[in-house]
Amino acid sequence: MSSSGGGARKGGAGRGKPKATKLVSRSSKAGLQFSVGRIARFLKTEKYAGRIGARAPVYLAAVLEYLATEVLELAGNVAMDNKKNRIVPRHIQLAVRNNEELSKLLGDVTIANGGVLPNIHQTLLPKKAGSGKGEIGSASQEF
Repeated sequence: MSSSGGGARKGGAGRGKPKATKLVSRSSKAGLQFSVGRIARFLKTEKYAGRIGARAPVYLAAVLEYLATEVLELAGNVAMDNKKNRIVPRHIQLAVRNNEELSKLLGDVTIANGGVLPNIHQTLLPKKAGSGKGEIGSASQEF
């Protein structure tokens, strides 16, 4: 057997340029939309800890993306209920405050231009007519 050109070299056996390996982002590896690299950079520059593990920014990006998706889905539903195509802070406020878990998570958060939930105290509502005793037509006098 001859050994002419039978070597296992990368890039087409030495002819031309070697094949470039395609770079794949950590976000696409994890299947996320949020930037894992950016979150890693923020964790490092803000000095939250002396050392940051390799999986910590991936996990944090996944959690932040999930929360954002949940809030935007609920706010989109509120916007559609109000026959609007654009989500405004009011829709986010109504979505968050009507969801028990998100309301607990964001209990101390003020959403600018969010307003308040519509609420009328029970004592301010008018009394129901026909609630007095002994009136004609009351349930106790029907039989």
